[in-house]
Formats: sequence, structure tokens, C-alpha cells
Amino acid sequence: MTIGDLIRLLSDGEFHSGEQLGERLGVSRAAVWKQLRKLESLGIPMEAVKGQGYRLVERLELLDGGAIVAGLSREARHHLTRLFVEESLPSSNAFLRERFSQGAGHGEVCLVEQQSEGRGRRGRAWVTPWGRTLMLSIGWRVEAGVASLEGLSLALGVALARVLERHGVRPRLKWPNDVLLEGDDGALGKLAGILMEISGDAAGPCEVVVGMGINVDLPAAFRGGIDQAVAAVHDQAPGLSRNVLAVELLDELLPLLAGFEQQGFSAWRDDWNARHAFAGCEVEILQRGVRESATAGDVDEAGNLWVQQEGRPVRLAGGEISVRRRA
Repeated sequence: MTIGDLIRLLSDGEFHSGEQLGERLGVSRAAVWKQLRKLESLGIPMEAVKGQGYRLVERLELLDGGAIVAGLSREARHHLTRLFVEESLPSSNAFLRERFSQGAGHGEVCLVEQQSEGRGRRGRAWVTPWGRTLMLSIGWRVEAGVASLEGLSLALGVALARVLERHGVRPRLKWPNDVLLEGDDGALGKLAGILMEISGDAAGPCEVVVGMGINVDLPAAFRGGIDQAVAAVHDQAPGLSRNVLAVELLDELLPLLAGFEQQGFSAWRDDWNARHAFAGCEVEILQRGVRESATAGDVDEAGNLWVQQEGRPVRLAGGEISVRRRA
């Protein structure tokens, strides 16, 4: 019995006694009780009524690997080698890096309900509630070396933005790898983050693992424990299924990765700049512990961000650089 097995039973809106759950799952009532306590610790709200049993307060949509593969376009299925759907992992990126070390990894996708050690840029932790985000990683092998991947994280942001816009979501892109959501009050909250990890020959064959974490549905209590402004897909598209989002996103991402070595970022540049969250805004640049002010401009064909500092143009080339809108 897993957390997912229990959630599937409790998500039908009906009450289930501990005895019924044990019979359905083939375990003892004590084992069921242990898993019910785990649901509470994961922040999954549950209703218990004496004499009736237990049910979830809100239905949770679990990821369905079979449905996702079946929903993919022919082109995306052609590029997909294998899809993994896991309930819990320390990190989906680490999972695929391990697959590469075993001689696999290329064209593989890992989706996970919750990560215990997920992280973003600059080593920051990426904390997620169980079953309410879309956490995915894709492994890809490229022959032309690291230079051929310039601007890839920005192109991935554009792909996510396009998918969300079909459902009425209004995403904005923050250089170099965040996707923000603009609320009705104009405030921006972090909707998604993109993390690329590259290994191999800088001038020859290398392997890239692309990780993407998207907030789909964040409970108010969870948001209150986060020290930055956050947003979720359901803020603007409350009916959007996580499985549908996974299908549409992979339909965009897999062909993008397959063609990026030949196309480069130039094919995505104008679309990125059209969604630039900070274009023309006063921003703060944090680099090597030094904080400076600038005015944000556009990104170029290599994915570099140009800013104006004291009347002169300055090129920011990624790495350990953080750009934030000035308060």
C-alpha cells in the first residue's frame, strides 16, 4: 500500500472505514491508520466522522502515466524513450542523472508527486505540497557541446508560457529561468522554476537534465509558510488538470529539445522578450555578493540579458546572477 493507493480510495467523496480501507488495500487496520497519519503530516486535509470513516476534504488528482503517454502527439511519443511516474523522490533531476550513469537517460521523463530534496538555482530548496504541483525532469543527450545549449532554459520558459496561455493564464518570464504570474492587482508571484544540469564534454557530447517545477494548486496554509510571493496555475485556470498540463507540456518540450541544437535560441528570442516581466523596469542585480541597480532591456540571440547601468549597456550572461525588480 502506498500513499497514492490510499488517496485514490479516499478521493471518491465517500466515507470509508478503516476496516473497509484495509480490506480494499489488503493490509491491516493498523497499517491503514499509519498511512492516514502520514496524510495528515503531508498537509492533505482529511475529514473523519465517527461511525462513518474517513474521506479527503478535497479531491486530489494523481498523475497517470498511462493517460499521459496515450495523450501525447505522435511527434512527442517519437522522442519519448520512457516515462517514469513516482510518488516520492529526493529529486527527479538526480533520478535522471543516475539513469545517465547507467547508460540510459536520453529521452526519458520523470514525473514525481513530491520531492524531498528538490532545489532551484543557487542551491535554494524547492519545497512542494504532495500532489499539488507538476514536478518533471527530462534527460537529453546533445552532440555539439555545452555552447549549443545557450538560451535553452529561456526557450523552455516560453514553451511553458505558451501552454498556460491556451488556458487563460497570464505568465511572465523572469530572466534567466523563472516563470511568474501576474495577479489582478499587478503583483507578480513565482509560478515555476527551471533548473538545468549539464555534464560531459564542453566541446563535444554532453548530457543535460532539465528540471521544471510548476505550482498547480497551493493551499493558503502552504503559501503562508513561504518567504516569497508565489502563485499557482489554478489561480487563473482552476479547472486545469495536472495530467492534461503534463501532456501539453511534453508535447512542447520534447520536440523543442530534439531541435534546439539546430535552431538555437534565436528562434525563441522574440517570444521570450514579448513576455519579459521586467522589460524597461528598474531592477537590482546581485552578482558575487554585490548588489547594483540597472534598467532591464531585452535578451539577445544567445539568451544574455542586456541592462543599462549609468548610461552604458551591460551584458549579463547567466551563471550565479539574480535579477529582481526594485521595490
